[in-house]
Amino acid sequence: MTVILSPISGFAQTRKRTATKSTRTSAGEVQRGAARVADEIKILTRFIYLLGGVAKGLESVDDDMRRNEASAANIDQARQQKASARASIKTVRERLDKLEIDFRSTPELQRYYIKLAGVAAGAASAEDLAAANQFDKAGRTLLEVVNHLTDVLLEMR
Repeated sequence: MTVILSPISGFAQTRKRTATKSTRTSAGEVQRGAARVADEIKILTRFIYLLGGVAKGLESVDDDMRRNEASAANIDQARQQKASARASIKTVRERLDKLEIDFRSTPELQRYYIKLAGVAAGAASAEDLAAANQFDKAGRTLLEVVNHLTDVLLEMR
């Protein structure tokens, strides 16, 4: 009797392990995806905070330039800061593009891609605004991106 029941219990255990493994893999992939979204939120909020201070300073220098009161050093510094801010916003857009692609191409994350779609486009809009020297509006657009990412993160819980 023991010989007959042994193969049955062995078969049942094998099937159970396989199911558990695929569930863990799927849950782990979703967890990693959620962690990436959370990291992007942290990076973006810090960047927006810093951009706000830079934008304020750039507005002041632009006002001084319009009144012909800006020094050459301030103008050069403002140009460098504008170029740096534009490059940083471009990097943000590239990171969000990659995030969207990864969600779209990972089977376990595809169901969240629908919610995530559009964050890179929002960053591209911010990039366009920065190119037009509208850094305050670019920052506000990035805040909308953060809100979008937060909605995705809530969906993934």
